[in-house]
Amino acid sequence: MDVYEDPATWTARPPRPRWQLALRFAGSVVWFPVVCVLWAAVMAAILVLSLFADAITPFSNSFEGRFLNATDRVLGGVMRLASWCVSWPELRHEGDVEYYKARVEKVVGKWTARASAPIVPKKPRPPVECAIALRHYRGAGGWYVAEVALAQGWELRPTDENKEVRLWWAAASRVD
Repeated sequence: MDVYEDPATWTARPPRPRWQLALRFAGSVVWFPVVCVLWAAVMAAILVLSLFADAITPFSNSFEGRFLNATDRVLGGVMRLASWCVSWPELRHEGDVEYYKARVEKVVGKWTARASAPIVPKKPRPPVECAIALRHYRGAGGWYVAEVALAQGWELRPTDENKEVRLWWAAASRVD
């Protein structure tokens, strides 16, 4: 049995020290706007480059894919600069198990509503996969995400519980 099949081994993270969260929050208040401005500047540069890329793509089969991969890596790298930031709710509710349980129920419920929506012609199909980030279940543990998700019809997928819990909408396997 793989570890992801036994969510009882997924425990809640220990609460982080209050002073450390306060320092991170203070840094976040200053750093996050800088990251947002940097992200907007990078996005503007990518839009300008994409105008030139449009002229090249008709002549190259692989250029478009490489350009999109590079764009994804660059924007993802900019967003990773803010990965240590702490939000106000995280600062206030660190160690509050009930808050994190409610947060997990809300996030899984939102994904369930999206996945169980009826298929509308000429519209994208509802999502069948999702990933619940550690930020949402830190105080409750990955086992609680699995518990709530399994009760709502999701299946667990291979996942790194230290980052996220990946789920698959079980009803998507059935043919209508």
